[in-house]
Amino acid sequence: MSLEPGRRTGDDGATRRRGARLEDALLDAAWDVLLEHGYLGFTYEAVAARAGTSRPVLYRRWPRREDLLLATLTRYWRPIAIPDTGSLRGDAIGFLRNADADRAGMITLMSVQLVDYFQDTGTSLGELRDTLLPPGHPTAFETIVARAVGRGELPDVPRPARVLNLPLDLLRHDMFMTMRAVPDEAIAQIVDEVWLPLLGVPRPS
Repeated sequence: MSLEPGRRTGDDGATRRRGARLEDALLDAAWDVLLEHGYLGFTYEAVAARAGTSRPVLYRRWPRREDLLLATLTRYWRPIAIPDTGSLRGDAIGFLRNADADRAGMITLMSVQLVDYFQDTGTSLGELRDTLLPPGHPTAFETIVARAVGRGELPDVPRPARVLNLPLDLLRHDMFMTMRAVPDEAIAQIVDEVWLPLLGVPRPS
């Protein structure tokens, strides 16, 4: 997923927009409001004003503010590309680099702009992330490990989900602690010094 700037709705007015075009314009306006004002300022009034429409237009599509928020985040929450380098280590490091580039802005948004949302709803970033992910799909590192098993790099044995997904969890931790992109050296350490040994793979020389 890439953090994209909100696209303006233009001067054509809500009455001239229909269907998917109208919905795109509404969600773009909602994204702009969220970035500028955070969750506290993420109101039907503010989004309607930014979109050049009325509150009932929003209510008909998203009866609750939470519905509008989730639709807005879903629009900008795109899958991170999983590279296919031909090796377990290469795939893992490549994916973390992609995640670092794609998610740094979203992590900052969620930790700062949505703190009031988490307090109001009693939910966590992890729960929000699970809501945004497609149901039933394997995680990126489940896919990476399955490829490695198929290539014969790893034995086909059960592995706890916490172990499989640890690299991304550690990357998120570093993002939260520093509020900036994670350096390449730290990404290599996550893979080489923590994750691969847990999988029983010798540390690269």
